[in-house]
Amino acid sequence: MRFEVRRLLLRIGVLCLAALAGAQAHHTPPPISIARDPMIDAAFERFYNMDYERSTRYFEQILERHPSDPSAVNHLLNAVLMHELYRMGAMNSGEYANDSFIGQAHHPADPSVKQRIQQLVTRAQELEEVELKANPDDVNALYARGITRAEFALYTALVERAWISALRNAVGARRDHERVLQLSPNYVEAKLVVGAHNYVMGSLPWSAKVAVSLVRLSGSREKGLQYLREAATGNGENSVNAKIVLSLFLRRDHNYDEARGIMHELSRRYPRNYLFSLEEANLLRASGNPQAAATIYRQVWQSGRAGKYGALHYETVAAALGDLLRSQKDYGGAAAAYELVNDAPNPDPETLQKANLAAGEMYDLLQRRDLAMKKYQIVLAQNAATPPAEQARKHIREAYRE
Repeated sequence: MRFEVRRLLLRIGVLCLAALAGAQAHHTPPPISIARDPMIDAAFERFYNMDYERSTRYFEQILERHPSDPSAVNHLLNAVLMHELYRMGAMNSGEYANDSFIGQAHHPADPSVKQRIQQLVTRAQELEEVELKANPDDVNALYARGITRAEFALYTALVERAWISALRNAVGARRDHERVLQLSPNYVEAKLVVGAHNYVMGSLPWSAKVAVSLVRLSGSREKGLQYLREAATGNGENSVNAKIVLSLFLRRDHNYDEARGIMHELSRRYPRNYLFSLEEANLLRASGNPQAAATIYRQVWQSGRAGKYGALHYETVAAALGDLLRSQKDYGGAAAAYELVNDAPNPDPETLQKANLAAGEMYDLLQRRDLAMKKYQIVLAQNAATPPAEQARKHIREAYRE
């Protein structure tokens, strides 16, 4: 049973990200609303520009002013969770595009952050249940509960690796937002979670569709994309989130041009978020335009060196450039790109180790065995108990060859 659940989550895992995205949605203001709070726009601006620390402080202040509003709790929960996922290295869109997210997280979660996330989930649920007890058809409370469930699904899947719990909460989020749309068909924000779920369920292989039909779940890819486009073009705050999810699904469908257009728009709107530019370059590469992709990789690297991204791990673009040049058999250029990761002010240790290993392999292919051996020794010195270290030991014994 556990294996089957893992397989199902492998296919619908991106649903968790889609559901999470709705956490910033603007919806019909409840009696106590954060929608008119003067700090809300600034908080979102910081959040989408990956200034997680400042956006978290803003959301904390908003919650202090609106302690009875579950949406205020959900906003803070989202900021805390996304910051931790970024720190863990769990926000690489390429992994969600090819389902490799099922593997272990790059870095372990901080126990104190896990505790805070769980506390925020509990607080939001308690506020939502109070409102729903008074009125079971309160669309704002139903919407908020669906968001909390979606966030908890993401947390349990990517942090706790608890697949059954993640699936249960993801389905609960869909049920809540379907009920919202039954009660209020124009509640476009709810179409993000429902649309994502429809797309994913409609994309499952036949055997998996039979399995999910046993719990009365179904989906349509076309309906899913339609809902996501409606949410993306809406005027609510979650239009950005819908665009991110829509772009991810379009990439999975190899609809690179539309996805790239979305990422280009977002990268211009939020210039400090290098992930948008990185994804635009990745889409260019996937669509068969490596030169344009390389240009963006280099632009992001130069912007990072100029201080545009602060302490964010923009060095991933150098590794991506190295991978692109390697695929073109430009081993010298690839080695130089991988070496750039060492020039970043505070590179992610895992990215750095992988880049040093890749640089060593390039030097072996260039028949520069002396340089290759030095890079392999550096890999071992960084951390001798990792898969890259194991590869380095093999290459020390025998030169790397493709």
